[in-house]
Amino acid sequence: MREFEGRVAVVTGGASGIGLALARAFLGEGMKLVIADVEEAALQKASESLRAQGGEHRAIVCDVSDAGSVNALAEQVYQHFGACHLLCNNAGVSVANLAVWDTTPNDWRWVHGVNVRGIAHGIQAFVPRMIEGGEEGFVMNTSSGDGGISPYSEQVVYASSKAAVSTLTECLHAQLVGTGTKLRAAIFYPSGGMLNTGIWTTRRNRPVTLARERPLPDGAEMTFDEFMEGFKKAGVEIPVQDLDELAQFALAGIRNEDFVIMIGREAMEAQLVERARKLAAGECPIMMGHPAS
Repeated sequence: MREFEGRVAVVTGGASGIGLALARAFLGEGMKLVIADVEEAALQKASESLRAQGGEHRAIVCDVSDAGSVNALAEQVYQHFGACHLLCNNAGVSVANLAVWDTTPNDWRWVHGVNVRGIAHGIQAFVPRMIEGGEEGFVMNTSSGDGGISPYSEQVVYASSKAAVSTLTECLHAQLVGTGTKLRAAIFYPSGGMLNTGIWTTRRNRPVTLARERPLPDGAEMTFDEFMEGFKKAGVEIPVQDLDELAQFALAGIRNEDFVIMIGREAMEAQLVERARKLAAGECPIMMGHPAS
């Protein structure tokens, strides 16, 4: 997808963090924009900031874990703009780092409901309409290197959801190409350093009906600032990736029709080769506290 001006972009999880940075980048290219988010107050605040930037956009409340809500989003997009050319399935949540046996059924229902089913709902609601429109289009699904490339054992719920997103997107792209559509898909791996986004505090949006069935162990959760402070006290400096720069990188990847959009993706080859070597040898490719390496 090489032309952006006048085209229509939809970004879920668009009220903050990476989603909002993508929204700013798309408006900057002259796109018509829809940002969708479950958090209404944050959505309105984001909309005000985008209005100051100029261009045409709409903000729509949407719960991606609810297929009906995503279908309603697609209907509003097509009623107002008549098309969707770029779909960014970006909304995501996470839970505390836990041993598998310390997770609860609702941890899995919530995270996989948003991170995996949410993307499936986006594809089901928009892609048939995009294909029917007969125009060039692009679907970018936000995954994570934690799961898609080198999972951390402690982040089992989140990592397993993102591994599913990567596999889902591979299948989607193959089907879009294999059936002769004008659409293409990509896996977006946010990268380049630590990311100061709302993923650190997604529990603020966790539905009461999907609350944990028992309290978290002490110290199981931390904010971005607490995480960074811990490394600082240990004398370790960790780079932080600017989100607007990341969004511009993603924009270039979309324009180039890259299937994997990731800063420093060349480094993944060694990780994946070593992962494959261990699996072929009958070994587990990860250790407690370490990604595949």
